[in-house]
Amino acid sequence: MASARFTSNSGFSLIETMVATMLLATALVGTAQLMAIATNGNVAARRSTFATTLAQEKMEQLRGLTWGFDSVGLPVSDFASDLAVDPVTSNGKGLSPSPADALSANTVGYVDYVDREGDSLGGGQTPPTATAYVRRWSVEPLPTNPNNTLILQVLVFSVGDRPNSGQGTVLDRVRDEARLVTVKTRKSR
Repeated sequence: MASARFTSNSGFSLIETMVATMLLATALVGTAQLMAIATNGNVAARRSTFATTLAQEKMEQLRGLTWGFDSVGLPVSDFASDLAVDPVTSNGKGLSPSPADALSANTVGYVDYVDREGDSLGGGQTPPTATAYVRRWSVEPLPTNPNNTLILQVLVFSVGDRPNSGQGTVLDRVRDEARLVTVKTRKSR
C-alpha cells in the first residue's frame, strides 16, 4: 500500500501576501496615529507645566513683598515695587489693590509678558512681538479684613490661546493656562 505524500514547492499565494501586507499597513498606520497623539499630549503638558511655573514665579514675587507690621505695631506695606520688569524697580504698584478687571484685561502694573525661554519682556497694555505668555495678577483686600489680608491671584496663558489678542473674561477657561490664588496676611517683624 502506497502512502500518499503531499508536498508543495510553492510559496505564498498572491492573496496571502496582499492580506499580510494590508494587516502590516493597518498596524503601522495605527502606531503612527498613537505616536502623533502622544507627541501632541507631550507638547500640551510642556506648555501647561511652563505656564504653571511662570504663575508660581509671579506668586512668589507677590508673596515676597513687604506686608506686615513694624516694631511699634504700625502697618508696613510695599505699594511701590514694579513686578512687571526684571529686575524689580520701585516705580510700580506693589501690593496696591488692583482694578476689578486686572485678570481679564492687560492692566498696566498688573501684567507682564514672557518670551519662549521664560525671560520677562516687561509690562504695558500691548504685548511685545516676542511674547509667548501673558501673566496677569490681581491684588484684592479681603472684604472682612481689608487692612490686614489680601487675596492674590495670578493667571498665565499662551498668547494665541485667548481671543482678541489676550483679552477675554477671566471666566473663559483656555487650555494650558495656569491660575493660582492665595491669601497674604500681615505679620509682625
